[in-house]
Amino acid sequence: MLNSITDGLLCCLMGKTTNAVGPLDSVESSNGYSFMEVKPGRILRVRHSIPNRPAPEEPQEPQPGGPERGTVHCKRKITVYRNGQLVIENLGDAVRSEILHCQNSSGEPNSTVELELSDVAGQTPAQAPAGTPGCSTPGCGTREAAPAKRRKRKPKKVVNIDCKKQITSCKGTHSDVVLFFIHGVGGSLDIWKEQLDFFTKLGYEVVAPDLAGHGCSSAPQIAAAYTFYALAEDMRAVFKRYAKKRNILIGHSYGVSFCTFLAHEYPDLVHKVIMINGGGPTALEPSLCSIFNMPTCVLHCLSPCLAWSFLKAGFARQGAKEKQLLKEGNAFNVSSFVLRAMMSGQYWPEGDEVYHAELAVPVLLVHGMHDKFVPVEEDQRMAEILLIAFLKVIDEGSHMVMMECPETVNTLLHEFVLWEPETPAGDGQGEKK
Repeated sequence: MLNSITDGLLCCLMGKTTNAVGPLDSVESSNGYSFMEVKPGRILRVRHSIPNRPAPEEPQEPQPGGPERGTVHCKRKITVYRNGQLVIENLGDAVRSEILHCQNSSGEPNSTVELELSDVAGQTPAQAPAGTPGCSTPGCGTREAAPAKRRKRKPKKVVNIDCKKQITSCKGTHSDVVLFFIHGVGGSLDIWKEQLDFFTKLGYEVVAPDLAGHGCSSAPQIAAAYTFYALAEDMRAVFKRYAKKRNILIGHSYGVSFCTFLAHEYPDLVHKVIMINGGGPTALEPSLCSIFNMPTCVLHCLSPCLAWSFLKAGFARQGAKEKQLLKEGNAFNVSSFVLRAMMSGQYWPEGDEVYHAELAVPVLLVHGMHDKFVPVEEDQRMAEILLIAFLKVIDEGSHMVMMECPETVNTLLHEFVLWEPETPAGDGQGEKK
């Protein structure tokens, strides 16, 4: 017990990575690091910084009788058919003047997005039968020979979203704003160093945990400790402990899935979400390993040394600068057992396209163009699915873009944190197209 406490404090104060700490009841040091016991014997290191602010500046309250500042009417209909076809109809404002969900050939925004969840029926949206709801193919619905039963087919599932979101600018002087940073497989909270320092200096309250088995968090020697659901419950505990009225979630790679989970679970508390190289809106399957596009069986066949070499070769462009950044950021400093358990535990069937389409929170997608694990097409598909989304591509970055291009990433993140939509004219109902 004494050795565990000593190791934990050394890790916290001196940057030593130990992956083993004792069960402490939230011991916090002067430099902002603490150890949080999310479950008996399951300890996470957390960096929690509350900067010294001048007189706190509270967000402005809306004027009585006038339009609410930054209010957006989020209204859409999501229909899933038995052949796997997904039709999304955007019926509200959804900030169309600034954020486009999908574009047609003329560059104009479409109010209906039509996608395929699977190829069970063997047909694309362009081949959909006449009369298919939401079909945007020219001439759709004009073929009289189409059978009536196909025009009136019953959907397998219909989800209606109808709510109003007040999306406001979040400044570092606002005492009700907290920024959460969640890393992915093989990383640690240290990969966020540039972002944590940047936002702390601006006066923001920031929270960044080490996932179990990473950084200075405890590393249970049981595979069940690293399933998606186990890690998601850890993040829920961290979020519930530090969350305030307006919370912004920033995730990288696998960490994006936990941000999506929390945004879905706490829609009234999650104000904005930032996804960095997170991939497409697909359910997680360990056999596919969608985050890294590499079958888990490949990792099990490789020796620990070769597995690490394979991953590190794709996480950065592998110049001298990138290699040094990975070393300084404690990336890949986890055991081969934790790596394999993390990859095998990526099972989250609920997190499919419909799950993501239900989110009404604004999302910023940041993608490093040289990413060897997540192609840009996956983030483009995510932008099409989400209701309110920006997609920013950084040409000089790869999978670890926040470490490689910190100034660019910090600027993008800060602009999004401060962003708020213009107040819509009239009652904000928007035109139904």
